[in-house]
Amino acid sequence: MRPLVLVVEDETALQQVLAYNLERAGFAVEQAFDADEALTLIAERTPDLIVLDWMLPYMSGLELCRQLRRKAATANLPVIMLTARGEEPDRLRGLDTGADDYVTKPFSIDELVARMRAVLRRVRPVFAEEVLSFADLMMDLAGHRVLRSGREVHLSPTEFRLLRQLLESPGRVFSRGQLLDLVWSRDQDVELRTVDATIRRLRRALNAGGEADLLRTVRAAGYALDDGAARLAS
Repeated sequence: MRPLVLVVEDETALQQVLAYNLERAGFAVEQAFDADEALTLIAERTPDLIVLDWMLPYMSGLELCRQLRRKAATANLPVIMLTARGEEPDRLRGLDTGADDYVTKPFSIDELVARMRAVLRRVRPVFAEEVLSFADLMMDLAGHRVLRSGREVHLSPTEFRLLRQLLESPGRVFSRGQLLDLVWSRDQDVELRTVDATIRRLRRALNAGGEADLLRTVRAAGYALDDGAARLAS
């Protein structure tokens, strides 16, 4: 079953790029260029997920999200907000309005697709996948295997859990404290520097074949999975 995604974006060129790449990634795509058109399409057929631009003509994506959350039929409809607004107050406004996730322009298609799949796994279990992928990296959850450019990567259980967390939200920067809470058992007495040591081991394992480094260290912030590829402009 292909998840149906409604892309609400007023820029024709970006709409075309998104539709082409999302269909290649296995999604069925409907397109709307403003909020009114989006509401009409949603009334005709409820999508599984909406990719919604913040800056739309006539009615903003923020207001459209508010309207969807007020209606019982669409109150739980997954929404990923696209925006050029990257400051924390703006991100919080988008999330407080009811968006499930927030992707800042410019962004990579791989990052957007991974975020979409992560949201669907949380709210639409029927679309849960057993394989996570990003760039040339593939994680088989059922088989507990990781491949990089076809090469098998041998990881410890903790390294596997850490990589899975990063793969489920590529581009997102996790602080060491967040990773400690998400990856390690709360029963363990683990220090923050343990995260750094595990990242170093994970980086060595992933790059053992001479591949480009996918683990980005953000000074004073944390770590992210990022391929550094060209990103879609706003």
